[in-house]
Amino acid sequence: MLIHPVTLVTRYGTFAAIIIAALVTGILVAKGWHVRWLFYPLLFLAAVGIWNLFQNRHTLLRNYPVIAYVRWISEELRPFLHQYIVESNLEGRPYTREHRSLIYQRAKADVDVHPFGTELDVYGDEYEWIAHSIAARHVDPKTFRVEVGGAQCSKPYSASLLNISAMSFGALGAHAIEALNLGAKLGGFYHDTGEGSISPYHRKNGGDLVWELGSGYFGCRDRAGRFDPKRFADQATSEQVKMIEIKLSQGAKPGHGGVLPAEKVTAEIAQTRGVPMGEDCVSPPAHSAFSTPIEMMEFIARLRDLSGGKPVGFKLCIGNPYELMAICKAMIETEILADFIVIDGAEGGTGAAPVEFSDHIGMPLREGLVFAQNALVGAGLRDKLRLASSGKVSSAYYLAANMAIGADWCNAARAFMFSLGCVMSMRCHTGECPTGVTTHDPLRQRGLVVPEKAKRVQNYQRETLNALAEVVGAAGLEHPRDLRPAHIFRRTSPVEAFQLDDIYDFIAPGELLESRKQTRLVKSWRRAQANSFAPVSL
Repeated sequence: MLIHPVTLVTRYGTFAAIIIAALVTGILVAKGWHVRWLFYPLLFLAAVGIWNLFQNRHTLLRNYPVIAYVRWISEELRPFLHQYIVESNLEGRPYTREHRSLIYQRAKADVDVHPFGTELDVYGDEYEWIAHSIAARHVDPKTFRVEVGGAQCSKPYSASLLNISAMSFGALGAHAIEALNLGAKLGGFYHDTGEGSISPYHRKNGGDLVWELGSGYFGCRDRAGRFDPKRFADQATSEQVKMIEIKLSQGAKPGHGGVLPAEKVTAEIAQTRGVPMGEDCVSPPAHSAFSTPIEMMEFIARLRDLSGGKPVGFKLCIGNPYELMAICKAMIETEILADFIVIDGAEGGTGAAPVEFSDHIGMPLREGLVFAQNALVGAGLRDKLRLASSGKVSSAYYLAANMAIGADWCNAARAFMFSLGCVMSMRCHTGECPTGVTTHDPLRQRGLVVPEKAKRVQNYQRETLNALAEVVGAAGLEHPRDLRPAHIFRRTSPVEAFQLDDIYDFIAPGELLESRKQTRLVKSWRRAQANSFAPVSL
């Protein structure tokens, strides 16, 4: 079968031109012409093209020698070209350029006002706004603290309304961890360690820590990976550790667990996590220290005792509704209370997650937060513990919206990464982060200057809370805790908008304990049992 000449030119034209050019320049070099600077690159490309013809791995290279590399180059550059040249201020994912620019401006303490009006479509579906008041007032952001720690806690903690969410040493490099913690120290807010335990870089500057315990029990595990109470107590009683957070799941990959391959377990990571060098560092999908809601409450009480009476809570992305209700029933039955719950949303991020988990597993933050608020209120527990939110918080509006539907405070991760200089290059999982945030490469980390970036972390948090104060004052309120669902309007069509309490059902205190209605919440409540995470068959 004959190949059409146009096809031949398309497939082999570039390669043929390189061969001819290499031959011509070779002849000229032989005649004494000074064109070696051109001959050797052409000779190299010709050799690459010949290799392309006979290699077995890539079809495109066999069919389109040399020129096929343009595809790989374009694919490599595409995210950068799209972000800086193609996308508009409102198009970027997972964070728009508008949001990233706002964080950069606040981190640098630059002017963060917006000229000429909003770029959002205020008549488009899903547009939201906060109801303002004719009787607006001035609000002092210095009052934006919340005390965490119930009646069973002897060392309560006064938390800021915006803190650094869980990011482990391992996921982030040493300079990033150090800068975040120094920023937290300067700004008076807390730094969640993530499940990778407390590294020397968390301790260096003395910023407040929330120690997150994942299913791997890093930093407090025995050789078999089980919880070690003595190792836990040794670290948890440190003055720098203010609270303990049990990680049940995270929004980016709930129910997945994780593996840090042996080749990525550096000596520092091994020392910090308490794992051996030369072996995979495994986080199982579920905890081994407890297997039922009642056992979980007993574990919480044990951690509180071992830590010297510090607040102990847990973080989860809502999955099966009856599971959180089972925990509520266990709190009622055992009379052991968590001090706080952090709700993580499915829109949360991580360094690396399977696409199916990122895109289609876990409840988004707003639905999860509304559900958790209803579960606690309906079980008569809401006034006995604190509720926080984590998942794509970047501006004062998101803080206000989350607090309006139940959150006492908010945590942010990627927003603080942006304050460190992250440019959303989407290279977190490669070890090749261009800004030195998510890499352990010393040369790449060298670009992240800790004192400078720590100041930006502090600036971003401070300016965001200042903006929250202005938003709350514009609503005629004295404090963010006064925000209610009715303060937030959401458009559902170009001609309709509703307050959030008209979109979501919010139940009365104790309603789950007393109601005989067959609502979805009541059905989930009846399926929950304190002695098992499995549902009761109805």
